[in-house]
Amino acid sequence: MSVKPQRKRLARRALGAAAVGALAWIAATTGIPGVVSQQTGPTALVAGDAPGSAVEDFSYPLADKILAERNIVLKRGDGHITLADCAGGTGLLEILARDRTDKICFKVVGDSGWLALELPAVYAIKGNDYTTAVDMTVGTEEKSFDIAKNTWTSVGETADPEGRDHMLVEIRSSK
Repeated sequence: MSVKPQRKRLARRALGAAAVGALAWIAATTGIPGVVSQQTGPTALVAGDAPGSAVEDFSYPLADKILAERNIVLKRGDGHITLADCAGGTGLLEILARDRTDKICFKVVGDSGWLALELPAVYAIKGNDYTTAVDMTVGTEEKSFDIAKNTWTSVGETADPEGRDHMLVEIRSSK
């Protein structure tokens, strides 16, 4: 009679060990919290692979490439004022700078937009159908200019009695 209870105990221990082993295996392969897995396959958990937060920092896309290719510093904006090919259309903001042989153009879309940039020696800007204002710096001074719609406006050194170089630092447009 002592053999039957001993078999039952062994059977319970074996089943218990198998169940614990199965649960450990399931936990390790499915990523139950609190269980460390040594697995490196597709089911392994990696905390660094979690998606980041979707916080917009308004940095201008491909700004480094534009700086390298065109020597234009584009910092941030809301995406409604973008660098454009001057030959590619009408209704663009056109900018003249003393140290450049060609115009720099920006396309404005939507109801309003803003763009922070650094463009030295700007002296004239042609407006489009939007109401546009620009901020410029000369030394430590900041100056704002309203840009006339669809015509050239003198800004920077051409609007300064002392003829000083001005850097264009922000464009704001609205309908």
